[in-house]
Amino acid sequence: MNKATQLSPLRKSTRHEDASALATEQAEHFGIDTQSEFGQTLIELATTLYTANHHTHDLWAITLDGLSELDKNDRIAWFNAKRFLSFQLAKILDNLQNPMRATYKTIATKNGHFASKGAYPIFDNVAAIFSASPVITRTATYLFACTEWVEDAFNGREPLHDIYSRLLNPTSISLANHIVDIEAGDMADQYLAWNFNSGMAAIDGLLSHLLGREDIVLASRNIYGGSYQLLQDWYRKSSNLDVAVEWVDGYDEAAFANAMDAAAAKYADRIKAGRKIYVYLESPCNPHGFVLDVAGISRVTHERGWRIMADTTVGTPFLHPVLKRTDPMERPDFVIHSYTKELAGSGTTTAGVVIGRNEDMFIPKGDTVTTKTPNGEPRDVSWDDTLFWNVYYIKGAFLDADKAFEVLNGMKTYELRVMQKTINTLTLARIFSQHPDINVSCPALPDSPNYVLMQENMRLGLPAALFTIDMEGAPDVESASDVKGASGRPPIHPDAFKQFFDMLEPAVGMQVSLGQTNTVALCPAMTTHSELSADALDRAGIKPTTLRIAVGLEDPRQFIAHIQRAAEMSIDNKHPEFSSSFPSPDRIDALYKQTYMDVQKRFLEDLPSYDTLLK
Repeated sequence: MNKATQLSPLRKSTRHEDASALATEQAEHFGIDTQSEFGQTLIELATTLYTANHHTHDLWAITLDGLSELDKNDRIAWFNAKRFLSFQLAKILDNLQNPMRATYKTIATKNGHFASKGAYPIFDNVAAIFSASPVITRTATYLFACTEWVEDAFNGREPLHDIYSRLLNPTSISLANHIVDIEAGDMADQYLAWNFNSGMAAIDGLLSHLLGREDIVLASRNIYGGSYQLLQDWYRKSSNLDVAVEWVDGYDEAAFANAMDAAAAKYADRIKAGRKIYVYLESPCNPHGFVLDVAGISRVTHERGWRIMADTTVGTPFLHPVLKRTDPMERPDFVIHSYTKELAGSGTTTAGVVIGRNEDMFIPKGDTVTTKTPNGEPRDVSWDDTLFWNVYYIKGAFLDADKAFEVLNGMKTYELRVMQKTINTLTLARIFSQHPDINVSCPALPDSPNYVLMQENMRLGLPAALFTIDMEGAPDVESASDVKGASGRPPIHPDAFKQFFDMLEPAVGMQVSLGQTNTVALCPAMTTHSELSADALDRAGIKPTTLRIAVGLEDPRQFIAHIQRAAEMSIDNKHPEFSSSFPSPDRIDALYKQTYMDVQKRFLEDLPSYDTLLK
């Protein structure tokens, strides 16, 4: 948009560019006598604003061009100087509202039903600029400046004008900007986010944006049950989109590369007909917490010119920052989060988000952008190929202001919470692994087949707060005697397990979500993954007695103590000495202290030095 005419009510039709001429034209457009004292004063003020807008754009350009070369003192100075300009502009706006309120009263209060109009919001909204937290914008619709600005707003060319809260809401936009900063860091300017009303709405919004009829999806085997059901039972249906879904039983680059080659061969006819292959990952996986080599899998996906999606809800941007890789080949095209979990953290709201590169998320209506794919190939993207216009604008799975505010509040502490949960997860996994009748699936344990990938891909080699245990015994083979010194261990009797599971409350919440402040446990075969067939459950490593433990902030020893007492009253009736097979109290105390100190030390050593902070 032409910066000279940006403020004009006739920005699309004016022939003027001079500030004074634009100001005079503006007064005439609103029926003001330009020769009157009011008209002259208004034109003088408007001329100043047009000139100020020009200088604001100049300042914007100078900032973008010079920011990388500034030392820290200059950055602080530039920020605060511009911050104060915002206060000055707000004060001018506030000064303008006082006489405007008086004029409004002379027109509107004569109406016999004046109260039905409500307060005119501009009068009182200026002070919200100074709120220390984003304002909860509870409104369905918005005030518009003038006809041509409205037209630009509906074409996506006037970011100031939200047109409807189903599409854009200032509180939700604030959250979207914040998650991009957290997820992408220094590369945040390359990405945009759109918030949805739940994590599943975000997943469905992205899949419905990308997938066409008879496309192919390669998905990691261990994903959230709802995601599995969405792919398997909706997109795969021939009466819906007849998407082919191939499940990949692996976690590294090689496993996915082999699966990609096999899928390309299997669906050669579809590909020849113009269908596309997409890759869908969840890392760390639900329910076992296993980690995928997202960077490597992204690389081999992009080498083939395909697109890749990654749900990193469980890991969070703190432990699994997949968009901070310097090589674009190693970054997923889209990242999904369920805000409901660790980011909001309290279990009181549902929300989700999709993050993608700018050109994939939004382009003004009617425009086309020429860009490059991660492998350097040129690519033209039309406005109607973006997630906003293709899905978000149409489907209405928006996130409302109250939920957005709740997530923003929760995100202020999520890093501290995730750190404590990591300590608790390591402690619990290590204690459970020392019980001869409990099998632990946790990538934090050195004997886990996923241990190396977790160390390589997660920050500081730390696990997400999610793992599973089961009581299915051990096969009667020689190798079993090398593990925990026993072989041929029978599974826990189903009746005893059910009784045990029913005794987990109140220390352990029997709840279906994760990422809350309290520890919750569930049996995936009965709940989150109940829609999977027996064969699919077996392939996903989910047994009848598998417990998914989503770790909270409590002292993990309290969790173990309750488990042990519950086992005494249930499992011991059919499997004597089960409860007494936990490590000794002294050993449990020592494990907790050792783990706590080790994780805190790793985190402290990873922090930037004070000298770095000064720079």
